[in-house]
Amino acid sequence: MTALVEVKDLAKTFDVSAPWLNRVIERKPREFVHAVDGVSFQIERGRTLALVGESGCGKSTVARLLVGLYKPSRGSVYFDGIDTQAVAGTAAGRALHRRMQMIFQDPYASLNPRWKVLDIIAEPLREHGLVDTDAQAKQRVGELLQSVGLSSADMDKFPHQFSGGQRQRISIARALATQPEFLVCDEPTSALDVSVQAQVLNIMKDLQRQRGLTYLFISHNLAVVRHVSDEVGVMYLGRLVELAPKRELFGRPRHPYTRMLLDAIPDIHMTGRARTPVQGEVPNPLNPPSGCAFHPRCPHANARCSRERPVLQDRQGIKVACHAVEEGRL
Repeated sequence: MTALVEVKDLAKTFDVSAPWLNRVIERKPREFVHAVDGVSFQIERGRTLALVGESGCGKSTVARLLVGLYKPSRGSVYFDGIDTQAVAGTAAGRALHRRMQMIFQDPYASLNPRWKVLDIIAEPLREHGLVDTDAQAKQRVGELLQSVGLSSADMDKFPHQFSGGQRQRISIARALATQPEFLVCDEPTSALDVSVQAQVLNIMKDLQRQRGLTYLFISHNLAVVRHVSDEVGVMYLGRLVELAPKRELFGRPRHPYTRMLLDAIPDIHMTGRARTPVQGEVPNPLNPPSGCAFHPRCPHANARCSRERPVLQDRQGIKVACHAVEEGRL
Protein backbone atom coordinates (compact mmCIF):
# COMPACT_ATOMS: atom_id res chain seq x y z
CA MET A 1 0.00 0.00 0.00
CA THR A 2 1.26 3.47 -0.82
CA ALA A 3 0.68 6.23 1.70
CA LEU A 4 -1.75 8.96 0.65
CA VAL A 5 -0.33 11.34 3.26
CA GLU A 6 3.31 11.38 4.30
CA VAL A 7 4.70 13.77 6.89
CA LYS A 8 8.47 14.11 7.29
CA ASP A 9 10.16 15.88 10.22
CA LEU A 10 7.36 18.46 10.50
CA ALA A 11 7.97 21.36 12.88
CA LYS A 12 6.26 24.63 13.74
CA THR A 13 7.69 27.33 16.00
CA PHE A 14 5.66 30.33 17.17
CA ASP A 15 7.22 33.59 18.27
CA VAL A 16 5.39 34.52 21.51
CA SER A 17 7.75 37.32 22.56
CA ALA A 18 6.54 40.49 24.24
CA PRO A 19 6.49 43.64 22.02
CA TRP A 20 9.91 45.06 21.16
CA LEU A 21 9.72 48.05 23.53
CA ASN A 22 8.69 45.87 26.49
CA ARG A 23 11.62 43.56 25.78
CA VAL A 24 14.05 46.49 25.72
CA ILE A 25 12.72 48.07 28.93
CA GLU A 26 12.37 44.80 30.84
CA ARG A 27 15.50 43.29 29.25
CA LYS A 28 13.67 40.14 28.23
CA PRO A 29 14.86 37.82 25.45
CA ARG A 30 12.62 36.72 22.61
CA GLU A 31 10.51 33.67 23.45
CA PHE A 32 9.56 30.81 21.13
CA VAL A 33 7.19 27.86 21.50
CA HIS A 34 8.07 24.70 19.59
CA ALA A 35 4.44 23.65 19.12
CA VAL A 36 5.37 20.79 16.78
CA ASP A 37 8.94 19.52 16.91
CA GLY A 38 9.96 16.97 14.29
CA VAL A 39 6.86 14.81 13.72
CA SER A 40 6.87 12.09 11.01
CA PHE A 41 4.10 9.65 10.05
CA GLN A 42 2.22 8.13 7.10
CA ILE A 43 -1.48 7.49 6.50
CA GLU A 44 -2.47 4.84 3.97
CA ARG A 45 -5.41 5.42 1.65
CA GLY A 46 -8.76 4.61 3.30
CA ARG A 47 -7.28 4.35 6.80
CA THR A 48 -7.60 6.47 9.95
CA LEU A 49 -4.67 7.70 12.01
CA ALA A 50 -5.64 9.17 15.38
CA LEU A 51 -3.41 11.61 17.24
CA VAL A 52 -3.92 11.71 21.01
CA GLY A 53 -2.37 13.55 23.92
CA GLU A 54 -3.13 16.09 26.61
CA SER A 55 -4.15 19.66 25.74
CA GLY A 56 -1.29 21.74 24.38
CA CYS A 57 0.74 18.85 22.98
CA GLY A 58 0.56 20.14 19.38
CA LYS A 59 -2.19 17.95 17.90
CA SER A 60 -4.25 20.81 16.46
CA THR A 61 -1.12 22.52 15.11
CA VAL A 62 -0.32 19.32 13.17
CA ALA A 63 -3.86 19.41 11.74
CA ARG A 64 -3.50 23.00 10.58
CA LEU A 65 -0.07 22.34 9.09
CA LEU A 66 -1.47 19.45 7.04
CA VAL A 67 -4.25 21.48 5.41
CA GLY A 68 -2.03 24.51 4.83
CA LEU A 69 -3.51 26.91 7.42
CA TYR A 70 -0.02 27.21 8.93
CA LYS A 71 3.29 27.20 7.10
CA PRO A 72 5.79 24.73 8.58
CA SER A 73 9.00 26.05 10.12
CA ARG A 74 10.71 22.83 9.00
CA GLY A 75 9.87 19.55 7.31
CA SER A 76 7.40 18.66 4.58
CA VAL A 77 3.93 17.26 3.92
CA TYR A 78 3.46 15.01 0.89
CA PHE A 79 -0.06 14.38 -0.39
CA ASP A 80 -0.33 11.63 -3.00
CA GLY A 81 3.41 12.05 -3.63
CA ILE A 82 3.22 15.84 -4.14
CA ASP A 83 5.04 18.23 -1.79
CA THR A 84 2.24 20.57 -0.65
CA GLN A 85 4.66 23.45 0.07
CA ALA A 86 6.15 23.29 -3.44
CA VAL A 87 2.74 23.85 -5.09
CA ALA A 88 1.34 26.34 -2.53
CA GLY A 89 -0.39 29.30 -4.21
CA THR A 90 -0.48 27.67 -7.67
CA ALA A 91 -3.34 26.12 -9.65
CA ALA A 92 -1.93 22.69 -8.76
CA GLY A 93 -2.03 23.74 -5.11
CA ARG A 94 -5.70 24.70 -5.39
CA ALA A 95 -6.49 21.36 -7.01
CA LEU A 96 -4.65 19.63 -4.18
CA HIS A 97 -6.54 21.54 -1.48
CA ARG A 98 -9.81 20.51 -3.05
CA ARG A 99 -8.82 16.91 -2.22
CA MET A 100 -8.22 17.64 1.48
CA GLN A 101 -10.63 19.31 3.89
CA MET A 102 -10.89 20.00 7.61
CA ILE A 103 -13.65 19.58 10.18
CA PHE A 104 -13.15 21.95 13.10
CA GLN A 105 -13.66 21.37 16.80
CA ASP A 106 -16.39 23.87 17.61
CA PRO A 107 -19.54 23.64 15.47
CA TYR A 108 -20.72 26.93 17.03
CA ALA A 109 -17.67 28.90 15.87
CA SER A 110 -16.98 27.27 12.50
CA LEU A 111 -20.30 28.15 10.80
CA ASN A 112 -21.08 31.74 9.78
CA PRO A 113 -24.21 32.68 11.82
CA ARG A 114 -25.34 35.19 9.16
CA TRP A 115 -25.42 32.67 6.32
CA LYS A 116 -28.08 30.11 5.51
CA VAL A 117 -26.97 26.48 5.40
CA LEU A 118 -27.34 26.56 1.60
CA ASP A 119 -24.67 29.28 1.30
CA ILE A 120 -22.39 27.67 3.90
CA ILE A 121 -22.22 24.35 2.06
CA ALA A 122 -22.35 25.84 -1.45
CA GLU A 123 -19.38 28.18 -0.82
CA PRO A 124 -16.67 25.53 -1.47
CA LEU A 125 -18.64 24.29 -4.51
CA ARG A 126 -18.66 27.79 -6.02
CA GLU A 127 -15.09 28.54 -4.93
CA HIS A 128 -13.74 25.50 -6.76
CA GLY A 129 -16.03 25.91 -9.79
CA LEU A 130 -17.90 22.64 -9.17
CA VAL A 131 -21.36 24.13 -9.87
CA ASP A 132 -22.42 26.60 -12.55
CA THR A 133 -25.97 27.55 -11.57
CA ASP A 134 -27.93 28.12 -8.36
CA ALA A 135 -30.16 25.16 -9.22
CA GLN A 136 -27.12 22.87 -9.41
CA ALA A 137 -25.85 24.23 -6.08
CA LYS A 138 -29.23 23.58 -4.43
CA GLN A 139 -29.39 20.03 -5.75
CA ARG A 140 -25.84 19.26 -4.63
CA VAL A 141 -26.36 20.80 -1.15
CA GLY A 142 -29.55 18.76 -0.75
CA GLU A 143 -27.63 15.55 -1.58
CA LEU A 144 -24.85 16.46 0.85
CA LEU A 145 -27.30 17.18 3.68
CA GLN A 146 -29.02 13.84 3.12
CA SER A 147 -25.65 12.04 3.14
CA VAL A 148 -25.06 13.24 6.74
CA GLY A 149 -28.56 12.38 7.94
CA LEU A 150 -30.24 15.79 7.61
CA SER A 151 -33.14 16.85 5.38
CA SER A 152 -32.61 18.81 2.16
CA ALA A 153 -35.25 21.27 3.49
CA ASP A 154 -32.70 22.29 6.17
CA MET A 155 -30.75 24.32 3.60
CA ASP A 156 -33.07 27.32 4.12
CA LYS A 157 -32.36 27.55 7.86
CA PHE A 158 -29.65 29.40 9.78
CA PRO A 159 -27.06 27.68 12.04
CA HIS A 160 -28.74 28.91 15.27
CA GLN A 161 -31.77 26.77 14.43
CA PHE A 162 -29.77 23.56 14.88
CA SER A 163 -28.38 21.64 17.84
CA GLY A 164 -24.62 21.10 18.28
CA GLY A 165 -24.72 17.65 16.73
CA GLN A 166 -26.69 18.88 13.73
CA ARG A 167 -24.28 21.77 13.27
CA GLN A 168 -21.37 19.36 13.22
CA ARG A 169 -23.19 17.35 10.53
CA ILE A 170 -23.48 20.57 8.50
CA SER A 171 -19.70 21.05 8.96
CA ILE A 172 -19.13 17.50 7.68
CA ALA A 173 -21.42 18.15 4.68
CA ARG A 174 -19.43 21.31 3.90
CA ALA A 175 -16.15 19.40 4.15
CA LEU A 176 -17.49 16.72 1.78
CA ALA A 177 -18.68 19.28 -0.80
CA THR A 178 -15.47 19.20 -2.86
CA GLN A 179 -15.43 15.36 -2.80
CA PRO A 180 -12.14 15.22 -0.85
CA GLU A 181 -10.10 12.07 -0.33
CA PHE A 182 -8.54 13.19 2.95
CA LEU A 183 -10.30 14.73 5.96
CA VAL A 184 -8.51 16.27 8.92
CA CYS A 185 -10.86 16.06 11.91
CA ASP A 186 -9.78 18.28 14.81
CA GLU A 187 -11.67 16.94 17.85
CA PRO A 188 -14.94 16.98 15.86
CA THR A 189 -17.03 15.54 18.72
CA SER A 190 -15.49 17.06 21.85
CA ALA A 191 -18.09 19.86 22.05
CA LEU A 192 -21.03 17.40 21.79
CA ASP A 193 -23.04 15.27 24.22
CA VAL A 194 -21.95 11.65 24.48
CA SER A 195 -25.07 10.26 22.76
CA VAL A 196 -24.66 12.74 19.90
CA GLN A 197 -20.92 11.96 19.68
CA ALA A 198 -21.75 8.35 18.81
CA GLN A 199 -24.15 9.42 16.02
CA VAL A 200 -21.60 11.78 14.44
CA LEU A 201 -18.80 9.18 14.69
CA ASN A 202 -21.00 6.53 13.07
CA ILE A 203 -21.83 8.92 10.21
CA MET A 204 -18.10 9.51 9.72
CA LYS A 205 -17.37 5.78 9.67
CA ASP A 206 -20.19 5.15 7.18
CA LEU A 207 -18.91 7.94 4.92
CA GLN A 208 -15.40 6.51 5.11
CA ARG A 209 -16.68 3.11 3.96
CA GLN A 210 -18.84 4.55 1.16
CA ARG A 211 -16.30 7.05 -0.21
CA GLY A 212 -12.99 5.41 0.72
CA LEU A 213 -11.99 8.46 2.78
CA THR A 214 -8.69 8.79 4.62
CA TYR A 215 -8.85 10.46 8.06
CA LEU A 216 -6.46 12.16 10.42
CA PHE A 217 -8.50 12.14 13.61
CA ILE A 218 -7.42 14.32 16.51
CA SER A 219 -8.81 13.71 19.96
CA HIS A 220 -7.99 13.52 23.64
CA ASN A 221 -10.81 11.02 24.22
CA LEU A 222 -9.33 7.53 24.05
CA ALA A 223 -12.74 5.83 23.90
CA VAL A 224 -13.51 7.78 20.71
CA VAL A 225 -10.07 6.94 19.29
CA ARG A 226 -10.63 3.25 19.95
CA HIS A 227 -13.89 3.45 17.99
CA VAL A 228 -12.61 5.23 14.87
CA SER A 229 -8.89 4.61 14.36
CA ASP A 230 -6.70 2.04 12.61
CA GLU A 231 -3.45 3.47 13.93
CA VAL A 232 -2.76 5.71 16.92
CA GLY A 233 0.00 8.25 17.45
CA VAL A 234 0.60 9.55 20.98
CA MET A 235 1.98 13.10 21.22
CA TYR A 236 3.71 14.78 24.13
CA LEU A 237 4.97 18.37 24.04
CA GLY A 238 5.16 18.59 20.24
CA ARG A 239 6.71 15.18 19.57
CA LEU A 240 5.43 11.70 18.80
CA VAL A 241 6.34 9.31 21.63
CA GLU A 242 4.54 6.22 20.30
CA LEU A 243 2.97 5.21 16.98
CA ALA A 244 1.29 1.81 16.73
CA PRO A 245 -1.70 -0.09 15.30
CA LYS A 246 -4.78 0.44 17.50
CA ARG A 247 -4.94 -3.12 18.83
CA GLU A 248 -1.27 -3.08 19.84
CA LEU A 249 -1.48 0.33 21.47
CA PHE A 250 -4.53 -0.47 23.59
CA GLY A 251 -3.47 -4.07 24.25
CA ARG A 252 0.25 -3.58 24.97
CA PRO A 253 1.18 0.09 25.39
CA ARG A 254 4.98 0.52 25.41
CA HIS A 255 5.69 4.13 26.33
CA PRO A 256 5.18 5.11 30.02
CA TYR A 257 3.12 8.13 28.95
CA THR A 258 0.80 5.96 26.83
CA ARG A 259 0.38 3.63 29.84
CA MET A 260 -0.51 6.57 32.06
CA LEU A 261 -3.09 7.84 29.54
CA LEU A 262 -4.70 4.40 29.29
CA ASP A 263 -4.69 3.96 33.07
CA ALA A 264 -6.72 7.16 33.37
CA ILE A 265 -9.66 5.49 31.56
CA PRO A 266 -12.24 4.14 34.05
CA ASP A 267 -11.98 0.34 34.33
CA ILE A 268 -15.46 -0.98 33.55
CA HIS A 269 -14.49 -4.64 33.91
CA MET A 270 -12.88 -4.11 37.36
CA THR A 271 -9.94 -6.29 36.39
CA GLY A 272 -8.12 -5.32 39.57
CA ARG A 273 -4.83 -4.62 37.78
CA ALA A 274 -2.59 -1.98 39.29
CA ARG A 275 -3.22 1.44 37.80
CA THR A 276 -1.12 4.59 37.89
CA PRO A 277 -3.22 7.66 37.11
CA VAL A 278 -1.64 10.48 35.10
CA GLN A 279 0.57 12.35 37.54
CA GLY A 280 2.08 15.81 37.38
CA GLU A 281 1.42 18.62 34.93
CA VAL A 282 2.44 19.13 31.32
CA PRO A 283 5.64 21.24 31.48
CA ASN A 284 5.70 24.85 30.30
CA PRO A 285 6.32 24.69 26.52
CA LEU A 286 8.33 27.93 26.78
CA ASN A 287 10.82 26.13 29.00
CA PRO A 288 10.63 22.40 28.19
CA PRO A 289 12.67 19.88 30.21
CA SER A 290 16.03 18.72 28.88
CA GLY A 291 16.42 15.23 27.38
CA CYS A 292 13.12 13.34 27.24
CA ALA A 293 10.34 15.90 27.81
CA PHE A 294 8.39 13.32 29.85
CA HIS A 295 11.19 12.50 32.33
CA PRO A 296 9.95 14.76 35.21
CA ARG A 297 6.68 12.75 35.32
CA CYS A 298 8.04 9.33 34.41
CA PRO A 299 8.38 6.61 37.10
CA HIS A 300 11.11 4.88 35.01
CA ALA A 301 13.33 7.91 34.31
CA ASN A 302 17.08 7.77 34.98
CA ALA A 303 20.03 10.11 34.39
CA ARG A 304 20.15 9.33 30.65
CA CYS A 305 16.48 10.35 30.27
CA SER A 306 17.16 13.82 31.67
CA ARG A 307 20.23 14.28 29.43
CA GLU A 308 19.50 12.67 26.09
CA ARG A 309 16.41 13.09 23.90
CA PRO A 310 15.08 9.68 22.76
CA VAL A 311 14.53 9.01 19.04
CA LEU A 312 11.39 7.39 17.62
CA GLN A 313 12.62 3.86 16.83
CA ASP A 314 10.84 1.06 15.00
CA ARG A 315 10.35 -2.12 17.07
CA GLN A 316 8.42 -4.88 15.26
CA GLY A 317 6.16 -2.37 13.49
CA ILE A 318 5.65 -0.21 16.58
CA LYS A 319 7.50 3.10 16.91
CA VAL A 320 8.50 4.22 20.40
CA ALA A 321 10.71 7.06 21.62
CA CYS A 322 11.81 5.89 25.09
CA HIS A 323 15.17 5.01 26.63
CA ALA A 324 13.52 2.70 29.20
CA VAL A 325 11.85 0.67 26.41
CA GLU A 326 15.10 0.61 24.42
CA GLU A 327 17.11 -0.64 27.43
CA GLY A 328 14.41 -3.15 28.44
CA ARG A 329 13.85 -1.49 31.83
CA LEU A 330 10.03 -1.53 31.69
